[in-house]
Amino acid sequence: MTRKLNYVMTSPQFPLNYANFAVQLKQNGVNVLGLGDEPYDQLPQVIKDNLTEYYWVPDMHNFDQMKAGIQFFIDKYGSVDRIESHNEYWLEMDARLRTEFNIFGLKNQDMDRIKNKSGMKKVFRENNIPVAKGRVFGDKADGQALVKELGYPVIVKPDNGVGASDTWKINNDQELEKFYVEKDDQVPYIMEEFIEGDIVTFDGITDAEGKIVFYSSQVHSSPILDVAEAATELTFYTANEFADDLVELGTKSVESYGLPERFFHHEFFRKKKDGKLIALEINCRPPGGCAIDMMNYANQIDVYHEYANLVAGYGFQAQLNRPYNALYVARKFDKNYRLSYDDIVAKHHDKIIDIYESPRVLSGVMGDYAFIFVTPTTDNMPALVADVSDLAN
Repeated sequence: MTRKLNYVMTSPQFPLNYANFAVQLKQNGVNVLGLGDEPYDQLPQVIKDNLTEYYWVPDMHNFDQMKAGIQFFIDKYGSVDRIESHNEYWLEMDARLRTEFNIFGLKNQDMDRIKNKSGMKKVFRENNIPVAKGRVFGDKADGQALVKELGYPVIVKPDNGVGASDTWKINNDQELEKFYVEKDDQVPYIMEEFIEGDIVTFDGITDAEGKIVFYSSQVHSSPILDVAEAATELTFYTANEFADDLVELGTKSVESYGLPERFFHHEFFRKKKDGKLIALEINCRPPGGCAIDMMNYANQIDVYHEYANLVAGYGFQAQLNRPYNALYVARKFDKNYRLSYDDIVAKHHDKIIDIYESPRVLSGVMGDYAFIFVTPTTDNMPALVADVSDLAN
């Protein structure tokens, strides 16, 4: 009798839509086990229904506690085949556990090139992927020397950081001085030349050999979206058409990493000056929030199911015809909009595929809630963005 694959989901309750991984893995015959710090009775019912067992730890940052959880599963169910959270925050803990128990996937030695922006730059440069000039820097003299090399403005951010957290745009010597006064002395920072451009992503999944089996793309800023002065909340769309250079450069970059059976979220700048792509960073997990759901809406497939197919050895099976763009337009609860929630639903019910409420921890970036529309073209996006974003007079 063939042994079931044992798949450990760390922090399985967050975000809630990732419960779909447990659902689809279980349906594919995988033994899904949970390891986390959320008390069992507080787990969402969908998680409880699709885990074979859950091991609670008081503190997920405590490696000995996490290691004990994995050892418990091994003693009871046999070898663990996968450990995965799909969350940036737990990437290093996941890798440490895989290394300790020699489990398939990214290990400790992979973390520098995956978590540190300086490590990413090294990989990009080695593979002739265009990347912004810059490096990790130290004291004030080093920072001043690097500014002279790069020229103002510069971007400064933690070498190991997520998103725009603790990111500085520094325009002059006075702002550089302010950075040195206020910065966290325990954090290594990297300084880069400022690139004026729009963010476009290359996202997807690789198979166990590191080959891309599915890709998608988010457009985070473009003339299509810059339509309403009030559109200060997050607005982006998952596209159904892709520039050839994005697919070519994104594929080259991702496959140079040799990522085994993983989601990836690769950010590029498309420079306003000449339209060329510059690699920003690569995240070896899915794009955040409801991005996987938006891939599903745009492509009319189930990415959670296809990932479970890969884990179970069935391969990526969906047929792709990419019928839609999926447009995300966020709102805040404390703002008074020209059109009410009910007005939007009444006016655009035929295009609304989901109304997403962000987890509180993500609401600063993702908005409190968002309307998600599907549309075959980008032609009507300006009107949709304006209707959701315009404030009342």
